[in-house]
Amino acid sequence: MSNHADHAARIESVGGNGANHLPARYACLAVGVVINSFAVALITKSALGTSPISSLPYVLSLAFPAFSFGLLTFIFNTALIVLQIALLRRDFQPVQLLQMVVNVVFSWVIDASMALLAGFNPSGVASQLLGVIAGCAILAFGICIEVAPQVVVVPGEGAVRTIAAVTQKRFGTVKVLFDATLVATALVLSFLFFGGIQGLGAGTIVSALLVGRLCNLFNTYFTPLDKIRALSR
Repeated sequence: MSNHADHAARIESVGGNGANHLPARYACLAVGVVINSFAVALITKSALGTSPISSLPYVLSLAFPAFSFGLLTFIFNTALIVLQIALLRRDFQPVQLLQMVVNVVFSWVIDASMALLAGFNPSGVASQLLGVIAGCAILAFGICIEVAPQVVVVPGEGAVRTIAAVTQKRFGTVKVLFDATLVATALVLSFLFFGGIQGLGAGTIVSALLVGRLCNLFNTYFTPLDKIRALSR
């Protein structure tokens, strides 16, 4: 089996065993996606920059206000799904088209959360930083809930896994380069459209450094995640 096929088989196995628990597993995925959307909005509304994975659509939403943050996130994630199909070709598993459903929910809830948090406009650095940290903690928790049932990958993770398989590089290495490329592209566009930095800042850096570590803490100490993982066995 080719490296592409090995990768595709691994992703298909995300559905794995536990078919009898599929409704519960997809429910957990949905809850995680909703939590993540709210967390991204909270980080963004804290006005210190958004998370790395959202940096490109957010800067574009500032440059083109007729297009919402959620809509541009949807377009961006759709492009990531198309990228997976283009790279994997026949090895792309049809079940992963469910990423589009995840994409719709994630993007819509981002816009709903931005509207819900319309009155949240922290002005001091301390309150802004507190908002970012709270958002990072919520995001990390949501990611753990989303990943635990092992049903379908989200577009960002799917793209990174695909690139890692095609280039035969480690997932972690590709993830760092992927996020750095998004932030660098967003930075270039920010200078192009605004002549300075917009939509990026300390919050982007804090998110990049903090979320993964908080995920490790939740996975270690939040025992209900073990029950969610058990649904896939």
